[in-house]
Amino acid sequence: MGLLYFVFIVGLEIDTSILRHTGRKVLSVATAGILLPFFVTISITYTFRKHLLQQHTYNQAFYIYLGIALSITSFPVLARILLEIKLMDTEIGRIALSTAMIIEFLGWVLLAIGIAFTGSNETGGSPPPSHLIILATIVYILFCLFVVRPAVGWFFSRIPEGEVMSDMDSGTILIGVMAAGLIADLIGIHSAFGAFLYGFVIRPTPHATALIGRVEEFIKDLFLPLVFFASGFRIDLLTIHRPSHALVLIFIFLLSASVKIGVIILIAVYFGFPFLEGIALAFLVNPSGFIILGIARDKNLMEADIYAVILLLNIMMTATVTPVVTAAYKRSRKHLGYKRRNLQCSRPDSELRMLACVHKSRNVPSIISLLDLSNPTKKSPIFLYALHLVELSGHASALLIVDNACSSDSLPLTHAHSQHIINAFETYEQHAGGVSIQPITAVSPFSTMHEDVCSLAEDRHAAIIILPFHKLHTVDGGMEVIHPAIRTLNANVLKNARCSVGVLVDRGLSSAAGVNRLHHVRHVVVLFFGGPDDREALAYAWRIAEHPAVALTLLRFLAEGEAAADQDEEYVSEFRVKFVNDESVLYVEKVVSNSEETVEVIRGLMEGERPDLCVVGRRIWVSKLTKGMEEWSECPELGPIGDLLASLDCGAGVAATTSVLVVQQYVGEGNLGDVAAEQAENSPTAAEGVQQYLSNHTASRGAGGAAGMGGWHGAV
Repeated sequence: MGLLYFVFIVGLEIDTSILRHTGRKVLSVATAGILLPFFVTISITYTFRKHLLQQHTYNQAFYIYLGIALSITSFPVLARILLEIKLMDTEIGRIALSTAMIIEFLGWVLLAIGIAFTGSNETGGSPPPSHLIILATIVYILFCLFVVRPAVGWFFSRIPEGEVMSDMDSGTILIGVMAAGLIADLIGIHSAFGAFLYGFVIRPTPHATALIGRVEEFIKDLFLPLVFFASGFRIDLLTIHRPSHALVLIFIFLLSASVKIGVIILIAVYFGFPFLEGIALAFLVNPSGFIILGIARDKNLMEADIYAVILLLNIMMTATVTPVVTAAYKRSRKHLGYKRRNLQCSRPDSELRMLACVHKSRNVPSIISLLDLSNPTKKSPIFLYALHLVELSGHASALLIVDNACSSDSLPLTHAHSQHIINAFETYEQHAGGVSIQPITAVSPFSTMHEDVCSLAEDRHAAIIILPFHKLHTVDGGMEVIHPAIRTLNANVLKNARCSVGVLVDRGLSSAAGVNRLHHVRHVVVLFFGGPDDREALAYAWRIAEHPAVALTLLRFLAEGEAAADQDEEYVSEFRVKFVNDESVLYVEKVVSNSEETVEVIRGLMEGERPDLCVVGRRIWVSKLTKGMEEWSECPELGPIGDLLASLDCGAGVAATTSVLVVQQYVGEGNLGDVAAEQAENSPTAAEGVQQYLSNHTASRGAGGAAGMGGWHGAV
């Protein structure tokens, strides 16, 4: 029963749309990954048959079983490995999973053919001739495809949408597993193939996904351990009494594994994968099937010593997958030259790739409003990955959510609110030009959620990640905490992301999400102190400034008596030249001498202008302009200026509606020392902060300051 329901879940989890729409990469890797080691194993085993077989020398089914056992990929084992090492939603993870689906399917087809040549069936008695078994198997497959599949679909359609399946309905479907296994056994093939086929033909509807979530924990927490326990219990190390016999089996196993790994690496490199990623893909697809070995032992086709040696080798090979893949994949990522993945280094007319995180539906309007402010056009389009983050409460539906989040038909009912988020983004995409949106739902615990965000952004080559603040705007102008763990998540993403990151504090920006972009002018202010983060904030504001319904003010703070950094001066000059004739863009300089004057200037701006959005860099170089502000910061992850803006409230209605976007630029880990040394050279007063800067892995250049122009109030 454990075996039947386990393979039923395996078949049910396989997405048939992936098999239908698979590309040449996956099809080539899967076909070569199973057929070549399959025939190599059969050939080499037949060559050494006199050293291996005693009682079953002339049973061809033994060769077929061993060939399948050493060439098939265990789809459930691979899925759990990908979840564990956070590669589920990367390109290599998707290719490995799709490849495993095809290999698993082909493996069970080969198994059905192999069982047709066995000398006995499970019910006892003489089996029918092989050609009749094969013919009956073909008829059974057609029956499942054209009778069982629509019948189960009709059965699910009886259940109203949004309603949970009853115990009677679930039990009816689960009884079908036993019936499918019985029919397959009567035909003469193994009952496991019937259960697998029954799960495979069921369409991936929300009710089917809900059924998985309902029974998966019971099957995989109770039945599956019993299946593996039975496999291990059959191992009798005392039967391994011939060293030469064991050496031959080790040689066959290593040769089969080497052929499988080698051919997958060659195909991966042929299709343009880096060599290290080819190694990672080959080892991911390598975990073999314990179930096939158990079936062979059940049918007395495999001697006890052969079973023990092969199963032990299988376990050891599976144990090597995680460390090898982790090391190879991480090393390959380091060679991709990802350090220039930021807005400042991107061409203004190129596609901007953004990853926006969403925790609740209340985050969606502010993300859409910010997306609209970013001025997506056909000339400068935006591709947004809308990532819905769901806290993992169990392993039941994590795989399906991540893999099939873009398909509304495959979302489990327990996460139906994801569909509302997807619909909101799709509606905006239909009405806005220059925007492409791909919704993704990722399920993981908050403790490791930042790994999903960072790896997804890196895999999708996103230039910036947008994170919602851990507090939400309330109707009375205050801020309420969504979930305390979100703050830790944001801090971890800021620390580990290999691209730029923006934290969006929504204090009314979402109210403009549905406003016509041409008939409502919004005021955006950029506070520029200097350094990479401020230049990145200005780079983002560069796109915003080109919006036809935005009035933008660039307020530059200059420190009295300090020289301006060259890169800051050059970038600000480029911005001013670009918008010199644009009346909607205003440039203002303000010379200040200490943090008290900085706060006074910012407070005066908020009282006088009340902008819709304020964009600022996160990390400010150690400077007298912000000295002491970090000591009383409520949210240090926003930086001193971001924290000030997020908490500033100068009275009823004042500043309470000004949203804040805090931007951090990714400049790479290899040039931190150069950045700090250059800053120390340009700004001697900041030299004492170099050591702290390096230890915190920040990469900011100091705010410069030339002799200032006078007050800015009149200009504003």
